[in-house]
Amino acid sequence: ENRSAALHPSAVAEAEAKEQQGSFTPATSKTPSIPVTMFYKKSLLKKDGSMPLLLNGYGSYGICEEPVWSNLCTLYADLGFVVATAHIRGGGDLGEPWYQAAKFLTKKRTFYDFIAVAEHLATSGWTSQGNVAIVGGSAGGMLVGACLNLKPSLFKAIVAHVPFVTVLDTMLDGSLPLTPGEFKEWGNPRDAGYFDYMRSYCPYENVDVKNTLLAANANGGKYPSIFATTGLTDYRVGYYEGAKWIARIRAQIKEAKEAKAAGEISEPLVLMETNMAAGHAGASGRFDRLKEVSRDVAFLATEFDLIK
Repeated sequence: ENRSAALHPSAVAEAEAKEQQGSFTPATSKTPSIPVTMFYKKSLLKKDGSMPLLLNGYGSYGICEEPVWSNLCTLYADLGFVVATAHIRGGGDLGEPWYQAAKFLTKKRTFYDFIAVAEHLATSGWTSQGNVAIVGGSAGGMLVGACLNLKPSLFKAIVAHVPFVTVLDTMLDGSLPLTPGEFKEWGNPRDAGYFDYMRSYCPYENVDVKNTLLAANANGGKYPSIFATTGLTDYRVGYYEGAKWIARIRAQIKEAKEAKAAGEISEPLVLMETNMAAGHAGASGRFDRLKEVSRDVAFLATEFDLIK
């Protein structure tokens, strides 16, 4: 890993000191092995880079992304996706050290792990660069938002559910009921070192769509499409977080279009839906939930031209 990019300078010094003492663990190694769960339809598999990849991740709070059977995964596999789950640091998939290795001033390890998984699957023929969709919700929404800022050319589409994309604003607002409890995960931006580090990965603070679009246009590329969802009564991640993020992205798209002649910018599709009758977990009714899922499927199938 590139510690200078992923860690706060104080954490870099600590990691290197432990390594010299021989007290590092697989979770803090410079070459960690990230587990990945793969799911695909055998009859459709072609390891020539042509298959679209749907990569899921979370990587926070020590929560494990356990491999479980999912009818939704079979649907995506039938459409032609390779479905993968990256068991990145920050989650608890390989125990407590796996979790502790990516929080506070080492949080960006989570994002670089996720990008490394996508790049490895692309170079090994499971998919190809620019043929990847990433999906995450809540802190996983922060994950996909941060990765979008770090490596937009790697992805084709982003699905972010109730995304925690204004982490800096939220952690600075002590009047919010859940903020004090969240200090145990992200740190307090009022403490030394935390403000700048948190700001360096906060998806909202690092949106750079304008320059990315202009560069992508010059290089013949394009910016990934985005589908974000929020819930009006979400008390964990306010609907306004996703709304601010999408508004900033759309504003920069407009600026990029104004900076170039008409038709010279490949404008990405940027969608947002707010469920006016749901909170953090989305719709609760069986059929209402299926309707929400169907929108994800329709968005991704359309972006990857899989609907015949």
